[in-house]
Amino acid sequence: MKHTKAEILAPAGSMDALKAAVQCGANAVYLGAGSLNARRNASNFSDEELGQAIEYCHVRGVKVHLTLNTLVSDAELPDALSLIKCGCASGADAFIIQDLGMARLARETAPDMELHASTQMAVMTPDGFRELEALGFRRVVLPRELSREEIRRIREQTDLDLELFVHGALCMCVSGQCYLSGMLGGRSGNRGLCAQPCRLPFADDSGTCSHALSLKDLDLLDYLPELQDLGVCSFKIEGRMKRPEYVAAAVTACRNALNGTPDPALTRDLQAVFSRSGFTDGYYTGNRGPAMFGTRTRDDVTAAAPVLSHLQELYKHADREPGPTPVALTLTATVGAPAELQASACGRTGTAQSTDPVEQAQNRPTDADTLRRQLEKTGGSPYYVENLTLHVDDTIFLPVSVLNQLRRDALDQLSQQIVDAARKPFLAEVAEEISDEAFEPHPAVPDRRPSSYVLRMEQPSQLPDALMEPTTLGENRLLQRVSKIIVPLFTSASRLTDLADQFRALAEANEQYGIQLGVEIPRALYGDLTEVEEQLETAKACGVTFAYAGTLDGIALARKHDLRILGGFTLNTYNSLTKEEYAKLGVDELTASLELTLEEIAALRSTFSQSGTDDYLPTDLLAYGRVPLMLTRNSPGGQKTAALTDRKGVRFPVRCSESAAELLNSRPIWLADRQKELHHVDNLLLYFTVESAEQVWQILQAYDEQKAPPFEEFTRGLYYRGVK
Repeated sequence: MKHTKAEILAPAGSMDALKAAVQCGANAVYLGAGSLNARRNASNFSDEELGQAIEYCHVRGVKVHLTLNTLVSDAELPDALSLIKCGCASGADAFIIQDLGMARLARETAPDMELHASTQMAVMTPDGFRELEALGFRRVVLPRELSREEIRRIREQTDLDLELFVHGALCMCVSGQCYLSGMLGGRSGNRGLCAQPCRLPFADDSGTCSHALSLKDLDLLDYLPELQDLGVCSFKIEGRMKRPEYVAAAVTACRNALNGTPDPALTRDLQAVFSRSGFTDGYYTGNRGPAMFGTRTRDDVTAAAPVLSHLQELYKHADREPGPTPVALTLTATVGAPAELQASACGRTGTAQSTDPVEQAQNRPTDADTLRRQLEKTGGSPYYVENLTLHVDDTIFLPVSVLNQLRRDALDQLSQQIVDAARKPFLAEVAEEISDEAFEPHPAVPDRRPSSYVLRMEQPSQLPDALMEPTTLGENRLLQRVSKIIVPLFTSASRLTDLADQFRALAEANEQYGIQLGVEIPRALYGDLTEVEEQLETAKACGVTFAYAGTLDGIALARKHDLRILGGFTLNTYNSLTKEEYAKLGVDELTASLELTLEEIAALRSTFSQSGTDDYLPTDLLAYGRVPLMLTRNSPGGQKTAALTDRKGVRFPVRCSESAAELLNSRPIWLADRQKELHHVDNLLLYFTVESAEQVWQILQAYDEQKAPPFEEFTRGLYYRGVK
């Protein structure tokens, strides 16, 4: 099936890059303003510059997508509201959003603004896309890890517009699921300040790959016609931190590919300007493995210098020529009346009149050729004259200066009409209501010491035998605090049944206590989900009562199968509005973001689930465990490995499955001896990964007794130092 020609969406980290993109044929650009975007180190745009940038684009027929794709704290919500207001006033065409709280602000205060779901939302399933539609999104930026067939299947199952990165840097981690930069250096990739530690040396156990987290740059230029036929509506170029020359070359290469005239020499220039020893298409073609990995070498840097000046030729003279927007001019000139020029384009019309009435020629009248020649001189403007209509007397005299002024004034009026038409209403009264509710100081919530432990097990075999003894619960204070146990979704039916029966026996032997059994829905849900859906039904039939969901996909699947939902820390709940949005989606218990401080977690407002105002939504805290720093589709280094070792000799465990891999932190979070400081937290999540059953039991006892860590290598996480 053929589809409308896809747009080329270019990065604009500066005004120079924006102009390079537009002049080389981009249909749309994406840019950031202020600090609430995923590239805070880019130049970005002030409020005034944003208006100028949008005007520059709109009068040239180019759309502007404003990036609001970062997590925002409660303290930053007023700034977010101001940025939404500025985007509306400036005429942005769409907001790109990651945070559900930000999406709510935009949806309620800017109802005419188109919302695009950032790839940072990590949504990859039809059920997840339906959630996005219900939340008001019109477009989704697809994960970079998808294959050709997976994109085809998605297109068949959603009405959302699909946008896809087709060129530029390729992150090893699934977007929105990376905590490497934040945990190691306090600069959060989810907050727009990724320090790119993944580009540093990380060696796999085999010693065959020294940079096992550094992928080559993405290049899907050869597949653009195919992707267009698949129904992708927007081809996105990564690079808001890159030079205008790169942007110009990438846009031109995309344009050539779509026109059926690919330019191998330009592709080589792109590789010279910026690549990591070449490009890769491994995710799209399904050829994942070692060939996808590369680093930026000294030779790569050296090769860039002579090419940059050459690439400037793609755009540096373009502003002197007539622009890309066709305009229709109509001149009306009658002796004795002011001359009038109408300029029409993009469904808008600008009109200008001469100051003085038109005079009758004393000698030689101003002929049609002269009128046409002067009015078509649009060089340096966004327009070129496509059609000129003259309604003039044969005997008129119009000086060249008057014609030039008419042309300038009419085109200026037209530009203003186009700019004004793009502005969108901002509902100030609604914003004020939200501000009163969300941003004003609220009564302090009484201290809530953690009441129970939630145990997440990577394997059921990690469960200590003591948990299985029906007589133990009433005698052991520690076990009285265990409220939930989470095991993998694909635990066998017999094992799930056994566990559910044993937990029921515990509850029957000790009426006041009980342990709920839950399954963890994988975050990497690529391809056909038939087995996942069948296993959820099996788990429910075996006695499982809830699901641990770390993505919007997981939430949708759990609700679909009528399981209660415990929201994971990878949902990135960073502010009170986001917490409330997850409650509306059916989440019954929610784990705070790992990147919040204890003080910020305490400040999250009390939230109630949708079952009633008396049904309080508990907030959990990951208080023990090796945090998964990365979720990756390709195994580190392209092959399965047990661990990676960084340049300082620190080892990071790696857990590989058929569909994905997780890079774990080198040391666990330990808060057993800090439990008195965990104000306003309801439950503690103890996240077990590499521990044996014996170690799990020892850790549980240490938490019950609030002991200091029994090992030297541990971390307090980000709960005291936070992230930038």
